Amino acid sequence: MGSVNKTQLSTNTFLLLGIPGLEHLHVWIGIPFCSMYVVAMVGNVTILTVVRAKRSLHEPMFLFLCMLSVTDLVLSMSTLPRMLCLFWLGAHDITFEACLAQMFFIHSFTAMESGFFLAMAIDRYVAICDPLHHTTILTHSRIAKMGAAVVLRGVVFFSPHPILLKQLPYCRTRIIAHTYCEFMAVVKLACVDTGATRRYNLSVASVIGSCDGFFIAVSYVLILWEVFRLSSWEASLKALGSCGSHVCVILVFYSTAVFTFLTHRFGQNVAPQIHIFIANMYLLVPPFLNPVVYGIRTKKIRDHVISSLRVKVA
Repeated sequence: MGSVNKTQLSTNTFLLLGIPGLEHLHVWIGIPFCSMYVVAMVGNVTILTVVRAKRSLHEPMFLFLCMLSVTDLVLSMSTLPRMLCLFWLGAHDITFEACLAQMFFIHSFTAMESGFFLAMAIDRYVAICDPLHHTTILTHSRIAKMGAAVVLRGVVFFSPHPILLKQLPYCRTRIIAHTYCEFMAVVKLACVDTGATRRYNLSVASVIGSCDGFFIAVSYVLILWEVFRLSSWEASLKALGSCGSHVCVILVFYSTAVFTFLTHRFGQNVAPQIHIFIANMYLLVPPFLNPVVYGIRTKKIRDHVISSLRVKVA
């Protein structure tokens, strides 16, 4: 806190505090965060490269996976480099415009991530419950429209966030007790009543998250119903194996998101270290896990990567 307190703030600068109470551990906390960032970048770029190179992978599942990988890359690049500068270089200051831009990317692209999880759940439902019509139902044109709808939804619903915050006066402290510019963390610094602004944010987040979560749950319940009706036990296990890892990633994403949402709404007594740490996991873990779960565990992608490595070694 000493370096933060001594910093002279301009009217256009905010300070990211990091994880309050754990400032002495910032250097060490940055190591696993950096490791997850490297895995997320390498893994998602590998998925995009492999799917682009192999025309046989231009199927609905892999096209949605590419959309998810692009989302993960943007999320990682908009948060981790700035966070590591804070942890390792003590770079606490951030301009107001950069803060608003980071906030827009974080909230809009997490909404897109939720949408692509839903799209992939729909793809798994069609592939398992109606495999004969999988490619005719999920045509490339339909996939493009679904992807465009997810992106448009994220942009439209979260574009007002930076506009609303830019109009607010900030006459209190300009220290943001967080590792990145989160909407609720910034809006608390305004010196006017922000009840309507907060309600808008919580309403949008809750509607998008609950709707996506509900339809994802319905898709996987129908998938499980169909799987247990399969005559072959081996086929059932194979279908469960392909969906089980997907469900684990989705549960991590939504459980941390719900915790963060409820903490803002009801958890005034939750320790800030726990809240901020979970909020970081909400952003960092899915981009780190998605390439592992959807890439390494997918035989076609795994075989292509292994064969490419063997060619290079030879």
